Amino acid sequence: MPLEPNKDVFITCAVTGSGSTQDRSPHVPRSPEQIANSAIDAAKAGAAIVHCHVRDPESGVPSRRLDLYREVTDRIRDAEVDVVLNLTAGMGGDIVFGSTEAPLPVNEAGTDMIGATERVAHVAECLPEICTLDCGTMNFAEADYVMTNTPGMLRAMGAMMTELGVCPEIEAFDTGHLWFAKQLVEEGTLKSPALVQLCMGVPWGAPDDMNTFMAMVNNVPSDWNWSAFSLGRHQMNYVANAVNAGGNVRVGLEDNLWFGKGDLATNAQLVNRAVRIIENMGSNVMGPEAVREKLGLVKRAAQ
Repeated sequence: MPLEPNKDVFITCAVTGSGSTQDRSPHVPRSPEQIANSAIDAAKAGAAIVHCHVRDPESGVPSRRLDLYREVTDRIRDAEVDVVLNLTAGMGGDIVFGSTEAPLPVNEAGTDMIGATERVAHVAECLPEICTLDCGTMNFAEADYVMTNTPGMLRAMGAMMTELGVCPEIEAFDTGHLWFAKQLVEEGTLKSPALVQLCMGVPWGAPDDMNTFMAMVNNVPSDWNWSAFSLGRHQMNYVANAVNAGGNVRVGLEDNLWFGKGDLATNAQLVNRAVRIIENMGSNVMGPEAVREKLGLVKRAAQ
């Protein structure tokens, strides 16, 4: 499809993620208060959307605890700054196999496999405007870890999100994930126009070279809304790449810990830099109310 730069761009800040980054930077938030404060600072810096995971407050290990999600949600909603809330629903689909000669039984210490209802329980509890739907199964960088999202699981989770009135953000780590996302829309499980996040440079999904990126972009239906990000040192390059290709952007400590060589970043610093790039390209940074109107979102209180 012909591409034109996006003149009205929204920024998502991925605040903390579920990777083992908690001991690599003091700026990676752990407690609900720290996560909420970092999200609020990102919103003040220009992020219209904050994408949140939760972590054990003591160890920093990623968690699925409902009380932690509820506290993060309440703190963000009670803040004086407005922002669109996006909660992950990606956890609970992790399989870590045994050795290559004895893959079964799976490694119980690393495996976290739960049912569809439990995977979206915090979404039903907190009712964010957006939640993520990782639209496929994928090998990750770890040797025997598989992010597992079967077609049946995705249909069940997608239907629950739609019923709750929460907008699924389709996380696409490769072109096949977009193919299945279009199938979910065609079946009526997800509504159209859908919202997509193109996840570039995540081992072993789509690499973050421009040929692959444009293949991903060209597989997004023209009436859908999409954003993109890449990991690490290419994060800011993909701010410009996404805007030039007609999309929106994501930055944050989930994807990149660094502001410069030897200089650890905060979420607000990364958002500030993205704002400067977007505005220097001649585009406008959208606020949360404009994003709600564009995406058809409704801000609601938790149940």
